[in-house]
Amino acid sequence: MKVRFQDLIVYENDHFLVINKPPYMASLADRNDPLNVQRLAKEYHPDLSVCHRLDKETSGCLLIAKHAEAYRHASIQFEKRTINKMYHAVANGLHEFRDLQIDAPILAMHNGMARIEKRDGKGAVTVFDTVEVYRNHSLIACKPVTGRMHQIRVHLSAEGAPLVNDTLYKGAPLYLSNLKRNYKLKKETEELPLIKRFALHAVSLEFDNMEERVKAEAPYPKDFAVLVKQLRKYKF
Repeated sequence: MKVRFQDLIVYENDHFLVINKPPYMASLADRNDPLNVQRLAKEYHPDLSVCHRLDKETSGCLLIAKHAEAYRHASIQFEKRTINKMYHAVANGLHEFRDLQIDAPILAMHNGMARIEKRDGKGAVTVFDTVEVYRNHSLIACKPVTGRMHQIRVHLSAEGAPLVNDTLYKGAPLYLSNLKRNYKLKKETEELPLIKRFALHAVSLEFDNMEERVKAEAPYPKDFAVLVKQLRKYKF
């Protein structure tokens, strides 16, 4: 994957950058993968520091500080929960969420998964709103109030709305043959899912940029855009 850091930038001022993180790229240093946002940022300018992280498969808005004071300023905002993050998720099933607040503690486990655990879990709150419904799927806006491991994925799965292709949390893959009637696959070919990762994108980030409060937005990457386009096309 060849990526030019400057091509990822969707917002910039004297103190911060917001990039549209590609899917399949780690946010911070990853010993299993030399290509990560932190490394790209440092190569672009040595003073840049990633302020938070997105799961490797998750695309979208990622905040980067240009200097130490900006990094501290962002850290305080994350600690006080004054940074508003909004994600879009494509979920299996039809769901009409209207300002649905899920308050369910999450426990991170040693096997790389997380689960709802009332006794030992850490407080986790997410607000969900349905954006669009299709034939058998839903596009859902997700606002995490807290920042627990796999929070959106765990909370949606618990509501019977697992993300498309999130096999870790009971999310089924989606194929064009599921949507298109009389779909015929070419002989001796294997059908691939419409999206090869779990369908989650960090669509916007609202924060204080040390001058004013701003909202940065990240357009859907190609795979997420194609998924939504096909769902709309075969909605009926």
